Amino acid sequence: MVKVTVLVLRGGGGHYATFRAIRDMLAQAKPDWQVTPLFADSLGESANRSQASQSARHSTGQSASTKFSKVSQTLSSGSDRIYDFMLQNGLSWMHLLTVHIHKLLVLMKHRMDRQLLAQTWQQDPPDLVLSVVPFQNRVLWESLQADFPDVPVVTILTDFADSPPAYWMAPGTDSYVMCPTDKAVAQAIAAGISTKRIIATSGLVIHPQFYRKPVEDKGKKRQALGLDSDAVTGLVMFGANGSKAMLGVARQLERLGDRLQLIFICGRNKSVEEALQELPSIQKRAVQKRAVVGFTEDIPSYMQLADFFIGKPGNVSVSEAVAMNLPTIVERNWLTMTQEKYAADWLEINQIGLSVSSFDQIAGAVAEMIRPENLEQYRQTVAQLENRAVFELPEILTGLLEEKDPAQASFCERLRQAVSP
Repeated sequence: MVKVTVLVLRGGGGHYATFRAIRDMLAQAKPDWQVTPLFADSLGESANRSQASQSARHSTGQSASTKFSKVSQTLSSGSDRIYDFMLQNGLSWMHLLTVHIHKLLVLMKHRMDRQLLAQTWQQDPPDLVLSVVPFQNRVLWESLQADFPDVPVVTILTDFADSPPAYWMAPGTDSYVMCPTDKAVAQAIAAGISTKRIIATSGLVIHPQFYRKPVEDKGKKRQALGLDSDAVTGLVMFGANGSKAMLGVARQLERLGDRLQLIFICGRNKSVEEALQELPSIQKRAVQKRAVVGFTEDIPSYMQLADFFIGKPGNVSVSEAVAMNLPTIVERNWLTMTQEKYAADWLEINQIGLSVSSFDQIAGAVAEMIRPENLEQYRQTVAQLENRAVFELPEILTGLLEEKDPAQASFCERLRQAVSP
């Protein structure tokens, strides 16, 4: 059995969604592998439980590592709660400040976390360590060097680019970094990471469910949600935590009347879900139909019923929408979270979506996108993009374990020349 440990965050939804994609893909392709999550706010838990049971007969005091674990967990879980609160309440602009606080917390906890991780590996030695977490990839690599220096460590970006700088990349380590775009590869090279440690993939790792074939009974499934079978349908989603911004989107799009119908997926945000269900129509002549859904893990089924996607520029959700052939509209301005800005740029670079400076402009953007000739062109362009990263993953990881070089050397060399002064 190959033991694979994946460092995961509880905050937001994209990091855990990537873990689920990794876990389920490897369960299919490598059924003899054991994939286990290690939450960043639970470092040292398993090791401390073992130590506590062994020493219970001799002492009632807490060991230093137990105290370290509690401090680390408190700081990490507090950071995750603040992040979720910001997303749910449409306060993503606060991330401009909190991202620096989070980085400072990681630096403050560096010695503690390195010790806690080292104890975890001693209790349960891994064969392969993956990370879908930013900022903590240096301490993750360092924690293995004393006892398990030959265990490969792979940082899997859940963003299209390393933004802010050194958010994902950990130069000076021998960690591998899995890059989903040309820009991310160029950033890794510019940061001084060896080309032998850079793995270029065809996109972000997303769940295999997002590669389902189009449904044949789309009309009936729309009707089951109380929608028309053949009207242009948009899907509005702001991640697992939802956002109050969805209410503004709903009000703005009422202007388009029955030219459009909408599916809102509100995630864990019950207040937004209830507000959308009770939101009165402001359009007197033509009432716009909408379906309101709470938290669900079956996002692909709802995406199959849509013609386009509206949301925040979350890198994972944008990738999921594109995989399901949905042109995408996002908001991008100076308040957009730093790590999400390039996702909006990426949509426009590839001509598969639009970004608006404010969701106050969403009605005009949607009206332009759903013009029949425009929507068809967008969908044709989206269909030409082929992200197969989740299916590339088993072969890449197998190659690492077999000490093969998975990096695309010629591709990396071409980019090295492109970024050289």
